Amino acid sequence: MQQLFEFMGNHPLLIAAFAAILGMLVFTEYQRFFSGVPSLSPYAATQLLNEGNTLFIDVRDDKEFKTGHIKNARNIPVNQLDKHMHDIEKHKDSDVVVYCDNGMRTSRVTGKLKKAGFSKLSTIAGGLAQWEKANLPLVNK
Repeated sequence: MQQLFEFMGNHPLLIAAFAAILGMLVFTEYQRFFSGVPSLSPYAATQLLNEGNTLFIDVRDDKEFKTGHIKNARNIPVNQLDKHMHDIEKHKDSDVVVYCDNGMRTSRVTGKLKKAGFSKLSTIAGGLAQWEKANLPLVNK
């Protein structure tokens, strides 16, 4: 225990960085857990995709979207959601799946969509990284 305190005294910047990262991680997980938006496994998302009635929204920027995305997904970057809200309002009562690279950006978008009246929101657990890990296909158009 004495060595731990000595380490902390000798490396205050390292300890501060660790505390900041831990705080951000806890905050992000808290937001995700209490958002009320369920996370789907990639396979459950695939079932919705195959049904054809689900809107998939990719909230990554244009460059990331062009490197690969889920088939028929709409690219609406986080900072452009307000501009495109009128385009997607007709899907308020449909299933809407929001995803990004790893699921970190989706909480901001799902929060705004929830306030706008979207009732059937979900995300992909782990984002596109988990989708790729499950060896599911991507489109590069």
